[in-house]
Amino acid sequence: PPPPPPPPPPPPTFFLQAHPGIRDFCLSRGLGDVYKRQVHGRTLKLIVEDNGYQLPKAMQNMNKLINSDKIFIMYMQMGTHINKATFDQLEAKKVINWMPLSGSETMANPYSDLRYAGGAGYFTEMKTLVQHVSETTGKKKVCAMILPIDFGKEISAGSKAGAEAAGGEFVTQTAHKPDEEDFVGALSKLKAAGCEMISLALGLKQQIKVLGTAKKMGLNDIQIIGSSASMHTVLAKVPGGITEGFMVAAGWSDMLSRMGNKEVATWFMEYNKEFNTKLPPTGALLGRVYADMLVRALEAAGKDLNHSTFQKAVESLSYRDVFMDLPGKFGKYDHVSTEGLIISQIVDGNWKELT
Repeated sequence: PPPPPPPPPPPPTFFLQAHPGIRDFCLSRGLGDVYKRQVHGRTLKLIVEDNGYQLPKAMQNMNKLINSDKIFIMYMQMGTHINKATFDQLEAKKVINWMPLSGSETMANPYSDLRYAGGAGYFTEMKTLVQHVSETTGKKKVCAMILPIDFGKEISAGSKAGAEAAGGEFVTQTAHKPDEEDFVGALSKLKAAGCEMISLALGLKQQIKVLGTAKKMGLNDIQIIGSSASMHTVLAKVPGGITEGFMVAAGWSDMLSRMGNKEVATWFMEYNKEFNTKLPPTGALLGRVYADMLVRALEAAGKDLNHSTFQKAVESLSYRDVFMDLPGKFGKYDHVSTEGLIISQIVDGNWKELT
C-alpha cells in the first residue's frame, strides 16, 4: 500500500495564535482594537514584543516594556522558563503577570498578589490523567518521553505521582532534544522496559512524530498521554489517523466538541471568516478567554484602577466561561482561575470528552 501522507506542518508559535483571539473585539469581550477599546474611560493598549522564545531577547524586551512603556500588566507571556526568569523583575516594579502561557505549577505557586494563572498545572494534570488511565484500563507501568527542561520535569513528576497514587510503578523515561525527529530507538527502549503508558513532554511536531512512529511499530497496547500543552485541535486532524487514541488532561474542552453552544459556534464561524481560516487555533481560544477574564476584572475594579482595586476585583470574579466549559473563579490567596480538568481523547479525528 502507498505510504501514509506526511503530517501537516506544526502550528505557528503559540503566542501568535493567541494574538488574533485577543484582538477579537466585536465578537467577544476581548481586548479588541487596542486603540479604541475603553473600560471606565481608559483606553487599553496592547504592546506585542517578539522574543523568539529566547531568554536573552525576552529579558531585553522586558526591560523595555517595564521601564519605557510602563506597562501595568504583562499579558500571556509565553514559556515556563521565561516567566520564571522575569518574576523578580515584574514584582520589583509591581507589574501584574496575567495568565502566562505556561502550565507550570510555579506560575501561581508560591502565592503572589501580582500573579494570576489560568488553571491546574502540568503536575496536577499528569497525576490526574495517569490515575484515570490506570483505574480505567488496569495499566500500571508508567514511562515518559520528555524535554529535560522545567516543562518536562513537571510532566515527569506528575506521572510518577500518578503512578504511585494508582498503586502502579514509574518505570523509566527518555530525554530528548528540541530538534530531535527520530523516536524509534526511544520507543523500542520503552517497549522493552514493559511500559504500558507513556507521558509526553515534547514539542507539538515531536508529539505527532512519536504517535506516528508508535503506530508504525504496532505499539497499540501502550496508551500515550499528554498535558494541556498537547490540547490542540490540529493534533486531532493529522491525516491518516496517526494521533488516534491519544489522551490528554487540560483545563478546557476542544472547540469542535462545543459547537452545540450558540455563542461558541458563532465565535468559531466569525473568527474563521475574519481571519480566513477553517479552524481557530487553540491559542486563539485561550486569547479570547483570558481577554474576557481581564476585561471583567477591569470593569469590576472601577475607575480608580490600581494594584489593590484590581486584585480585589479579580478575587470577586465568579462566572462560568462558555468556551472553557468550566467556572472562572478566584479568591483571596487563590489566583488560579479554575483548577477543573477535562480528560479528552482523539476518537475518529476529533477530541472526545471522557470526563
